Amino acid sequence: MLFSSATFLFFFLPLFLLLYYPLPHRWRNAFLFGASLIFYAWGEGPVVLILLLSAFINFAAGWLIERGRRKAGLGLSLVGSLSLLFYYKYTNFLVDSVRGTIQVLGLSGADSMQLAQIALPIGISFYTFQGISYTLDVYWGRIRANKSFLDFGTYVAMFPHQIAGPIVRYADIAPELADRPVSIEKFGVGAERFIIGLAKKILLANTFASVADTIFNAPSDSYTAATAWLGIIAYTLQIYFDFSGYSDMAIGLGKMVGFDFKENFNYPYISRSIQDFWRRWHISLSSWFRDYLYIPLGGNRASKLRTYRNLLIVFFVTGLWHGASWNFIIWGLYHGAFLLVERAGLGKRLERTWPPIAHAYTLLVVMIGWVFFRAADLTSAITYLQTMFGLTPAPVVMAYPLSYFLNAEVLATLVLGIVLATPVYHRFQQVWQRLQARLVVSAARYTLDLIYVMSLFGLFIMAVMYLAADTYNPFIYFRF
Repeated sequence: MLFSSATFLFFFLPLFLLLYYPLPHRWRNAFLFGASLIFYAWGEGPVVLILLLSAFINFAAGWLIERGRRKAGLGLSLVGSLSLLFYYKYTNFLVDSVRGTIQVLGLSGADSMQLAQIALPIGISFYTFQGISYTLDVYWGRIRANKSFLDFGTYVAMFPHQIAGPIVRYADIAPELADRPVSIEKFGVGAERFIIGLAKKILLANTFASVADTIFNAPSDSYTAATAWLGIIAYTLQIYFDFSGYSDMAIGLGKMVGFDFKENFNYPYISRSIQDFWRRWHISLSSWFRDYLYIPLGGNRASKLRTYRNLLIVFFVTGLWHGASWNFIIWGLYHGAFLLVERAGLGKRLERTWPPIAHAYTLLVVMIGWVFFRAADLTSAITYLQTMFGLTPAPVVMAYPLSYFLNAEVLATLVLGIVLATPVYHRFQQVWQRLQARLVVSAARYTLDLIYVMSLFGLFIMAVMYLAADTYNPFIYFRF
């Protein structure tokens, strides 16, 4: 079930909230857990058992650690959780890679290696990392193990963050699992955040997707370098508004049910370096790798060579986490390589560089990386990059000239997307709040509040209208 689907917006969410709010606190976790399993099973069916198994493995691991069987508990969590993730996400990638290697070496037996019919459970990468972070925190003594599987299952499975994050740490919401007040004010803040995220997805990301998909799926000899650049600009905006929009919806839903999830994005496209980009992009994932992989490997406390090794390991795994293909691995190592160069000295130079140049450098590096992320395979990615930089012959038949895409809707959405990828809206909210605070007359303040609420309602109606007319709706990060 998608947050941006009519089923969720007009059936599941209203019914859930209608039943959730009147419940006494002692029943809320049970109801949220049960509703979350229904939410997951709605689209995944029996695969919900994988989610439950993963949750039980890490719950049992925490129980073992708490009772002194520390290594057994840690081993259960790492082996059990990662085995599930590897089987469902990486088995076919491994088989395909081995088969390709055998063919390249000219050995026999490649034809007998068939890919298995394994469906990837939605959200498995997210809930696997949540479970492992819990076990490691118990192992390191940062938190106490939860004695209630109901409470722990609620933490792992709750539908606001269940299938595409943010990756929530148990320590961050443990107090709210025990006791979380709900109020009309918190519901209002959550609803506002949800509507903004929905609009990002439906009104912006989907429009950019129609442009990016058409260009990336077209034959490479049917468009020029200018069109290729438009395609990657559209995808750069699409993936940001798609994923940050989902995170906004998740954070908003969390607030509606009494949880405060941490922010997952902080305007990554205003970054002045790749290091800065990764402090702002998918914050819950980058901080997870920092705390549970990079620092345990030694972080930057060892020699330069070991620090560089640690960075490359982290970004190799980052790429692999995103998808079981060489495209994602190359994308991860590509970012890791630029982080090495910046750590070796480029980063200090960028700090002294005129900010627009540092911004341009970062955006160029990020957009080139997105080509590997978006392209169907490595060959397609390389061909696309060649077209971007004018290294391919001019198309004989111009199926997709730049003018094909630049209609009024796309141009307006591009301008709006570029503006909203900066903190302009955040600044507007701050000015609006200061204006409200200065108003002494209550009627004037109520008028401003009414204008803002009606604007949000209009945004919601517009998103729903676009949703009804548009069939393109999946979130990019659902496949991870």
